[in-house]
Amino acid sequence: MEVRPAEPADSEGMSVILQEIVSLWKSDRPCSAGHVRSFYVEHPDRIECSLAVSGNGAILGFQSLKLAKESNGWNVSPGWGVIGTYVSLGAGHQGIGTALFAATRRAAREAALASIDATIDENNALGLSYYDAMGFRTYRRQSGMISKVYTMSP
Repeated sequence: MEVRPAEPADSEGMSVILQEIVSLWKSDRPCSAGHVRSFYVEHPDRIECSLAVSGNGAILGFQSLKLAKESNGWNVSPGWGVIGTYVSLGAGHQGIGTALFAATRRAAREAALASIDATIDENNALGLSYYDAMGFRTYRRQSGMISKVYTMSP
């Protein structure tokens, strides 16, 4: 497995992963290739969007790290990072999330972030468990969501 920065050409494959996850959640959240490109790969607040790719080139998952600016839509302290993680449903428990978070931590350190927010649906047991395993701790609960924070060490 290789972890590398996502590129616009990856948007279609990334959207397939997002579509299977959104379908599992029974959500109407946007997940088209165009949305993935604009919201993750080319977003103006993007710090990093990392992609995990198998030896045969299949996209296994991706992780987005954005900078929370003033009046951001996430209700996150300005200057924090905001993370989102998406791993193909058939590719769990292979170290993909751990490898992606290693790349995200490097990017967060280079961007001089002190903290990273992950806000997860309270019913998403896999997501909550993943962020706990990566060292995130709950700091806020609101409207069916649990917000966790990862504090960067110096």
